[in-house]
Amino acid sequence: MTTMGIDPAQLSDEDMIRELRHLHATRSDTFFHGSDDALATHTTRTKELENEYLRRYPDREVDPGRLREGARQRS
Repeated sequence: MTTMGIDPAQLSDEDMIRELRHLHATRSDTFFHGSDDALATHTTRTKELENEYLRRYPDREVDPGRLREGARQRS
């Protein structure tokens, strides 16, 4: 399933979150300046790690300001 790196299911929570933060931090640069292959690999790895995060934390904390109602209150 994993196309690069360690299988996300085998990563510690700390390593998984560190990788996710790095991928999110480098997304724009990869999108705007990376090759098609680099973008595809980045997208695949990000999805793998995000899916693993959601598997581990199905009830993750959601910031009320990030919900539709919260957005309406900011307007």
